[in-house]
Amino acid sequence: MVRSACLCALAAVTLLAAAAPAAARLRDPEALPEVRIQDLPYGDVLFYYYQGKDFEAATRLLAYEHWQGLPHHQADAHLLLGGLYLSLGMYDRANRSFERLLTSDVPTGVRDRAWLYLAQALYARGQYAEAERDLTRISMRMSPQLESQKELLLANVWMHEGRFDQAAELLERWRGSQQGWTAYARLNLGIALVRGGRLAEAAPVLTSVGTMYALAPEMLALKDRANLALGLAYLQAKEPAQARVALDRVRLDGPFSSEALLAAGWAEAADGNYRAALTPWLALQARGAFDPAVEEADLTVPYAFVQLKAPGQAAQYYRTALRAYDDESAQIDAAIARIRGGSLLAQLLAHESDSAASGYIGNDPLDDDALPDRLSYGWFWQLGNVPDDPESHYLYTVFAGSDFQQGLRNYRDLKLMERMLGQWSTSMDAFQEMIVARRRAYAERAPKVDALLTSGELNTLQQRRAALADRLAQVQRTRDVAALATPAQAAQWGRVLRAQAMLARDPDTPAYAKLRERLALVRGVLLYQMDQQFAARLWSVHKELRSLDFELVRAQQGWASLQGGRQLLQAQTGGFAGRVSALQQRVGALQIRLAAAEQTQSRALADLAVQDLERQKKRLQGYRVQAQFALATLYDQAAHSGGESKAGAPQP
Repeated sequence: MVRSACLCALAAVTLLAAAAPAAARLRDPEALPEVRIQDLPYGDVLFYYYQGKDFEAATRLLAYEHWQGLPHHQADAHLLLGGLYLSLGMYDRANRSFERLLTSDVPTGVRDRAWLYLAQALYARGQYAEAERDLTRISMRMSPQLESQKELLLANVWMHEGRFDQAAELLERWRGSQQGWTAYARLNLGIALVRGGRLAEAAPVLTSVGTMYALAPEMLALKDRANLALGLAYLQAKEPAQARVALDRVRLDGPFSSEALLAAGWAEAADGNYRAALTPWLALQARGAFDPAVEEADLTVPYAFVQLKAPGQAAQYYRTALRAYDDESAQIDAAIARIRGGSLLAQLLAHESDSAASGYIGNDPLDDDALPDRLSYGWFWQLGNVPDDPESHYLYTVFAGSDFQQGLRNYRDLKLMERMLGQWSTSMDAFQEMIVARRRAYAERAPKVDALLTSGELNTLQQRRAALADRLAQVQRTRDVAALATPAQAAQWGRVLRAQAMLARDPDTPAYAKLRERLALVRGVLLYQMDQQFAARLWSVHKELRSLDFELVRAQQGWASLQGGRQLLQAQTGGFAGRVSALQQRVGALQIRLAAAEQTQSRALADLAVQDLERQKKRLQGYRVQAQFALATLYDQAAHSGGESKAGAPQP
């Protein structure tokens, strides 16, 4: 039931933060409107949120708000942050966020569900007045299921505050659709009536719970609890016969069997049936130590033998009880010493991370290979298993208590934050190494950059471009077709010019005249070809010159950027290095504060466990005093033969 309530609360936070689509709004007029992601950082936050990584989502959300990266999602981000605070167990911040954000702009049904889930969280934390305050903020009736949860929660709050008549009045008119909720409500109603002194009205209510049909272990345990509560109420009202009827319905293998066996013996003893009382008490005594009911049975068994005029057997059982109390007291002392030594929390968390239950409820944040999810820390995490060591047997009730569970949850969250701060510290070291590598690369490349900037190569390229432009203009003006010839044509033209020069020096004979005519023909053909292709080649050269101008402009821009970067690079690196150093100092300071908080929380949990163990030891000492006094009385009576037994009844 606790896990399902947590998951319901998680669903509500999802509704508040991420909002329902427009299609859902058509079915539910109280759903939030559709939210379209307009800021990429908000999408990044939701990416982690929908994976159940609430801590990462909250961290990123706060960082993006600090850098003002959510201009279009301020209200959505604050609602989501309030839900994340709730899931992480930060109830005060969640409450402040909801008080500020759950205004009239939010649909009434959504507001009411938010207050209900926040009240559930506060109730689980033991803040009953605050839970009642948030329940009273619900302004209208909700769906039948949520309304029944609200009324049942309010009744439980009133019972914790001692307002049993109000709780009984509310529970009497309570109606629920689920069997589990109904059974719990009727059990609470019966207990409220008993505590209000209305046993006659409580009896049929508790009987209905104690005799209901059930198969689930939780419901079977609920039946046992109702029967035990009714039996104890009848015992206090001095109606042992009615008490026996209720106690006989408690299972012998259930979680309340020890208390039921002890009460059943007292029901028989109340009618003077001490021989019948020995049956449940001896069965209880055989169960071994580590149980307050068994410890009390160590006194009630010899007391019954005293009443049955069997002083020898009574003395034997009193001596056995004294040895048991001494052994158990020594074990409690050893358990206290181990707890003071700091082994309790390490064993609890190590056992929890190794258990099968940890795989069910989520990834273990203490495992570096697993990413944490919302069920592994914060409000939703619960201790599911305990190690099988001596102190655990004494501390089951402490482990199950809300104070210890809340403290252990906080301690586990501190360990999670310690691991995350360690990861962040490693990241800061990596950033510092990146800065060092960047400075090293800067030192190696800066001389080359300086040499390039002072070489004047860009001016040389520009001068060469200007010379090319002048030459092209001259070629175009004089129509120098040979200047734009292909390499093959240029080679042929060179041969023609060399041959023409040679023939110019030869005598004017018919043979040479014929050669000159042939050379003139070749020269004319070649000039004709180059002239025909001149216009196309001139256009192509102009195009290439324009491309060269474009590349020169890019080179000039790159040159200017290189000059500016050369001046700013050192300053930018220094600023980044300063930020990393400041973050390193913050992480280091947080690690120191976190270590102190861990020690404080560890001591507080150890004190809580030790206080309970000392209470148990004090109870054992009280039992031991009673056993010693009763045994001394038996010895005194034995010394005065014929004396009547006056050993008193044990005082629970």
